[in-house]
Amino acid sequence: MAGSALAQAFMANQPLLLRYLRARGAAADAEDCLQDLWIRTQASADDGIGDSLAYLYRMAHNLMLDRYRTARRRQDRERAYRKDVEGGDVDEAPAADRILTSRERLRQIDRVLAGLGPRTEHIFRRHRVDEVGQRDIAAELGITLSAVEKHLQKAYRAVAAAQRAIADGGDPIAAGKESVDGQR
Repeated sequence: MAGSALAQAFMANQPLLLRYLRARGAAADAEDCLQDLWIRTQASADDGIGDSLAYLYRMAHNLMLDRYRTARRRQDRERAYRKDVEGGDVDEAPAADRILTSRERLRQIDRVLAGLGPRTEHIFRRHRVDEVGQRDIAAELGITLSAVEKHLQKAYRAVAAAQRAIADGGDPIAAGKESVDGQR
């Protein structure tokens, strides 16, 4: 059977068939599909096939669809399994209590930054939130790059102290103020 017209057409057009599979979305599975196609050409009798190449393209297309359907069924089974085991679909959103806690921490950090003075708060927000470079901030405010760096260091120390206080259950605002007062 290795000398059959179908096998000969496969061997002669193997690069075209591979390109066809990749172009139709088989991507990483294209070579596996091509291997399956070869196995099927070996197993099939090519009696009565008028155009071997067209027949091979149809076989390749059908193999690709079978793989797609199998993958789809596998995903559906896994989704159903997760739903049964975990009691529902997996929700990627954070829990409501975590959102509330994060918002409260953000408010506390905002108060710490506000306590550092308007210029330090402005420089910190321009750099960290607006992603403006330190040189550009210095030019905007008419101050030296060194001054911008000092304001940022002050803000970073206060924010780090506040975060430690939050983790330890202390007062973040007092901790932020202490970190600044201790560095003067």
